[in-house]
Amino acid sequence: MEASMTKRAAIKRQTRETSRDHGVLDSRQFMEDSKVRRLPTHAGHGGWSPYPSNDDRDQAYLKTLKPKSDGQAELMTAIDNHNMVLALGPAGTGKTYLAVAKAVEALEAGKIGRIVLSRPAVEAGESIGFLPGDMEDKLAPYLRPLYDALSDRLSMKRVKALMAEGLIEIAPIGYMRGRTLNNAFIVVDEAQNCTYVQLKMLLTRLGWHSTMVVTGDPQQSDLLPGISGLSDIAERLMPVPNIAVVRLAEQDIVRHPLVASMIGVL
Repeated sequence: MEASMTKRAAIKRQTRETSRDHGVLDSRQFMEDSKVRRLPTHAGHGGWSPYPSNDDRDQAYLKTLKPKSDGQAELMTAIDNHNMVLALGPAGTGKTYLAVAKAVEALEAGKIGRIVLSRPAVEAGESIGFLPGDMEDKLAPYLRPLYDALSDRLSMKRVKALMAEGLIEIAPIGYMRGRTLNNAFIVVDEAQNCTYVQLKMLLTRLGWHSTMVVTGDPQQSDLLPGISGLSDIAERLMPVPNIAVVRLAEQDIVRHPLVASMIGVL
């Protein structure tokens, strides 16, 4: 019994020395009589560290942003080359996703100081009544698509941190009047649910060193007929220099193939 205990103590001592010197796990740590398994302590650069600053897992899954159609390629080029872009097209063409992805890309590259995401709080033909909670809680269901697009490009932990620092702001359109958005990337989503007056107000929020992308589908407005101002605004801005109006079509839909089939007949 005493000899067995002495042998185990010698193995553990040798294991500790090996782990400390070489920073690697030793197979002898996993013998049947081994009770304690030590993590390696890497002294060299690039080793494992428990600190988040050395943990690249948040970015490991980041997908390369590539256009999946000619229309998407045109939209991405327009965002790179213009400070004001209007993206019009049917559901599933990636308007919101590409705009938010470009915003995150600009923020991460240090080209802008903050991201401002806005969309109207309009219900899709169904009244859901009063929602509980403060303003953020009430607006959460309407702004959920923007959170989804953000979380696909950044981890939710990173999104929450950036929002806490004020680098990402998600605001309803009703609170945008009177603001001047400098050094920002502004995305106005679901613009087909905005009136002409609202869109005029939003477009004039653009400040210095800023980019604004307005996305929407004129055929899918939840307002009464004739109230949406997106189509009228787009027609008026098409001849204006340095403003790009990109029109996506059914062939640019990247959702389930049935979506493109339905859009053609609905």
